[in-house]
Amino acid sequence: MRTALDFTPLYRSTVGFDRLANIIDNALQQNTNGTSYPPYNIELVEDNRYAITIAVAGFAQDELDIQTEKGVLTVRGKKAEDKKDRKFLYQGIATRSFERKFQLADYVEVEDAQIENGLLRIELLKELPEAMKPKKIAINQRASEKVIEHAEA
Repeated sequence: MRTALDFTPLYRSTVGFDRLANIIDNALQQNTNGTSYPPYNIELVEDNRYAITIAVAGFAQDELDIQTEKGVLTVRGKKAEDKKDRKFLYQGIATRSFERKFQLADYVEVEDAQIENGLLRIELLKELPEAMKPKKIAINQRASEKVIEHAEA
């Protein structure tokens, strides 16, 4: 059962956090569908650097698709049809298609993606634009407050 959240108090005292409600709503929807396939890790590598590692055993590089759009990273896997006529006694390796979405914070960009040993690693970097970085403001004295020294003759 899904519980609706009321963000009205949040909107009364904040400006520019409209996207927060959408992020929380999307996260709740993803958690309620019950799928945990494929398993993944989210790692803080160092300040402003992150990595998402997804277990994609059995998928070839051309069967995976990674896209970002409007702050959402989407990873899709679509397994090509197996042309071999196989009769499994037991099939424990999942090779079903999947779609996994990750909500990215502002200024987080995908830097690189690699696949090795059945693990897809997506490296992310959060880089603030120069205008958003903290800057030191010099404090100047007003001209009327400056002490004028008179030379004595």
